[in-house]
Amino acid sequence: MPDTMKGLKRTHYCGEVEGIGNEVTVAGFTQRVRDKGGLIFIDLRDRTGIVQLVFDDTTAAEVFEKAKQVKSEYVLMAKGLLRERESVNAEIKTGNVEILVNDLRILSKAQTPPFEITNETKTNEELRLKYRYLDLRRKQLQDNLIMRHKIAKSARDYFYDNGFLEIETPMMMKSTPEGARDYLVPSRVHEGKFYALPQSPQIYKQLLMISGYDRYIQLARCFRDEDLRADRQPEFTQIDLEMSFMDVDEILELTEGFIKKLMKDTLDVDIETPLPRLTYKDAMERYGSDKPDTRFGMEITDISDIVKDSDFSVFSGAIADGGSVRGIVAKNGAATLTRKEIDKLTEFVRGIGAKGLAYVRWVDDAPNCSFAKFMKEGELEKILSALGCEKGDVALIVADKNKVTLPVLGALRLKVGKQIGIVPEGGFNYLWITEFPFFEWDEDSQSWLAMHHPFTMPMDECLEFLDTDKGKVRAKAYDLVLNGVELCSGSIRINDPELQAKMFRLLGLTDEEIEAKFGFLVDAYKYAAPPHGGLGIGLDRLSMILCGAESLRDVTAFPKVKDASELMSQCPSVVDEKQLEELHIKTVLSEKE
Repeated sequence: MPDTMKGLKRTHYCGEVEGIGNEVTVAGFTQRVRDKGGLIFIDLRDRTGIVQLVFDDTTAAEVFEKAKQVKSEYVLMAKGLLRERESVNAEIKTGNVEILVNDLRILSKAQTPPFEITNETKTNEELRLKYRYLDLRRKQLQDNLIMRHKIAKSARDYFYDNGFLEIETPMMMKSTPEGARDYLVPSRVHEGKFYALPQSPQIYKQLLMISGYDRYIQLARCFRDEDLRADRQPEFTQIDLEMSFMDVDEILELTEGFIKKLMKDTLDVDIETPLPRLTYKDAMERYGSDKPDTRFGMEITDISDIVKDSDFSVFSGAIADGGSVRGIVAKNGAATLTRKEIDKLTEFVRGIGAKGLAYVRWVDDAPNCSFAKFMKEGELEKILSALGCEKGDVALIVADKNKVTLPVLGALRLKVGKQIGIVPEGGFNYLWITEFPFFEWDEDSQSWLAMHHPFTMPMDECLEFLDTDKGKVRAKAYDLVLNGVELCSGSIRINDPELQAKMFRLLGLTDEEIEAKFGFLVDAYKYAAPPHGGLGIGLDRLSMILCGAESLRDVTAFPKVKDASELMSQCPSVVDEKQLEELHIKTVLSEKE
């Protein structure tokens, strides 16, 4: 039988013991045991750190014998005298002290774990995810989850202090189109009908504004049935906000106050505010991305005017077809970007939609240009001058429609920046992107779709284009970007029922569809809605960046893998036929090849 805690009460966490000469009681997991014969050392670990327990010739015989039984990951409670260590361990916070134990309790024994619980592990991730409860004992993951907690606390403290009310919205709601597939929950009571797990609390938080709760916050759980990647999970948390009687500038300023407090609270980093802002148009033209990483330069340059009459038909043809010719320059990149590497980059851009990649690699006195034979006298020199390309540099040029040229160069910029080592480690470059297009053209459906969501307010000066030129309509929408990662997306919402109905119709919804999907919201607007707007800050992504983690799995307690399964509990799983009958569901499985 394991020991009990009777008579003992923890006085300190392992990493926070203090008071040399005092008796302390600690509890935790055994990191390692070193048995020197007449001397035993046990490193005891909890979420705050490690402290060394000591058993020597002054230790009572029964306590010493119990210490000899201890193995890795046993759960212990120990009481003893806190004293200075003879040999200091600078690697741990408590490396200058140790506990001479006079009472030891083995509260739980552990079998040999499938991998060693150490911060630096070479164990493959699949095995660690299978035994996630063991992996979560590692300091790195514990620090990540503690950071996540600090971010959540900082958010609540800041927004509570600014008059926000925390209000929960339903986890089971009506299925509404929000851009991704819903996770559906069948109803047992209402045969053939389904709830949806929320992709966001968007509609409910707007209804709260109509209800008069003018400042709302929620750490909201959201669900999207979409393909996963390193910065995406099927279930995630956002710091969800909505507020009435505020314009874009006021919302951005309030959010910046939170970012400033957050960085100070969590990393003791001072962030200058106001944060920089770029319009969507400027961001795309300078960086080829609506979430640019501005920690390094390599901005895009438009050389269309220089080459519009060029004999090189790739350039002149693209411009004649309504496109552009643009390039980036890898400063001092010629040594790294060999001809072989440029060939790889050419295949890379072809894989993401470009027809090819023109280049100038300047190593010797004369630059090596892939299109030199088509250039007139002095034309190449003008191109190099416009791009700012000098000896030792590599210029990379793409010619196509802007919808291809800009994002391709944006992706190429990131890839080349990492390749030549100019993307700095760390640093926190926050940036607002504003004035997004309201509509985006979808080639598959041959229709205009809302770039954000259909409740977003168009900019006042763009209302005249709603019926005549949708491509000119810009939205009162904004994203917060950090080091090339979108953290936050938000907008001012439509509060005019007639305009909202018009936007639904412009997006191809019939009156019947509007009533079926959003009838309750349309009805609510008839009773007056204050001007309002909001945003959602991705808690998971923010945690990932502030922790310096590579994946959301590193900041999520029990994450899913790429196929949306959880390896530890092996969900999703087959359920009993009786359960399916109660839910009026019959499964039809596809044939496996």
